[in-house]
Amino acid sequence: MTTGRLFRPLCSCQSMSDIAATDGHPLNPILVVFLGLASFVLSVGLLVVGKPIILPVLASGIAVYVLHACVEWVRGFPVLQRVPRWMISVAVLSIFVACVLLMGLVVAVTLEEMVDRSTTYQATLEGMIGQLATRFGVEGDPDWQDIRQATIGRLDLPTMLRSLFNSLTSFGTMLFLIIVYSGFLMTEIGRFPAKIDRAFPTEGRSGKIITVARDINRNIGDYLFVKTAINVLLGLLSYAVLWAFGVDFALFWAVLIGLFNYIPYLGSWLGVAFPVILSVAQFGDLWQTLLLTVALTILQLVMGSVVEPRWIGRQLNLSPFVVMLALAFWSALWGLAGAILAVPLTSAFVIIFSAFPDTRPIAILVSDALGDDPEEDRAR
Repeated sequence: MTTGRLFRPLCSCQSMSDIAATDGHPLNPILVVFLGLASFVLSVGLLVVGKPIILPVLASGIAVYVLHACVEWVRGFPVLQRVPRWMISVAVLSIFVACVLLMGLVVAVTLEEMVDRSTTYQATLEGMIGQLATRFGVEGDPDWQDIRQATIGRLDLPTMLRSLFNSLTSFGTMLFLIIVYSGFLMTEIGRFPAKIDRAFPTEGRSGKIITVARDINRNIGDYLFVKTAINVLLGLLSYAVLWAFGVDFALFWAVLIGLFNYIPYLGSWLGVAFPVILSVAQFGDLWQTLLLTVALTILQLVMGSVVEPRWIGRQLNLSPFVVMLALAFWSALWGLAGAILAVPLTSAFVIIFSAFPDTRPIAILVSDALGDDPEEDRAR
């Protein structure tokens, strides 16, 4: 195969099968599998090594989806239709920056106060365990003393919270980068179609790219906008429950519950687990902790089983197994940030795969609906 014969089909965006047909020889399946695996390994390595650069960019891109959807929602009000778009964008971006800075301030202040109260929490926890040991008559047992020394005796809450507080430095840097990148992307988003049209002048190519980008914008933007509204509502209701029970740092836990609800299936329950665990150390009363757990669990069930399916439905059309697999993959790469971004990133890849003949079978396999075309299934 000559260089010219190979270059022509690649420039015309033909599929791999077309390239093979042009040469007259089918591609070796083993070679195709090997090249696919090598590309996957190299991509994963790039994602791991480039995390400090790639993660803030992707996070700001996801944030811009929400901001763009907010701008369109605000412009839908008749009173604001005559307001210039740039003014609404600046207002929405300012509110976003204020919310992010407020969240960062709440996290920093809360963890600092937790460090100050950690010795009290640990004393309360040890006292409660001692009372339970006395009630069950095992306090004087030598085996119990060994177990206590190996478990609660090794617990050092002040040191644990200080290490968590120190880790906020990198978290704050990433938040700052997300704010900066989001601001620049908001100013550029209106010019992307014209840039794509100029960058890909070949007939049909720019239109295809713009169509795929619009599908991603429509599906992921709408999903994130509604999901964010649900998480804000969940956070407000959780704050009311935590405040009613007198749990320390109720605002912090409410923000954490709303943030963790972006993680599918497991996130909402992880968010509830943290204030429940703290309530044990704060109150030293298992019955009060049990009541708090029941109240937060009922709230999660109502939001997750009634409100969220009605507002979101099957908008992203992803198989539940694929969602769990994506959650495990992105979490292993980028930790908590990867878990939050798992669903939007996977959905974007599925939309891109569905746009090309060679990768459309992959998009169909990972979709939740049973139709022939994921785009048609979403339209239903």
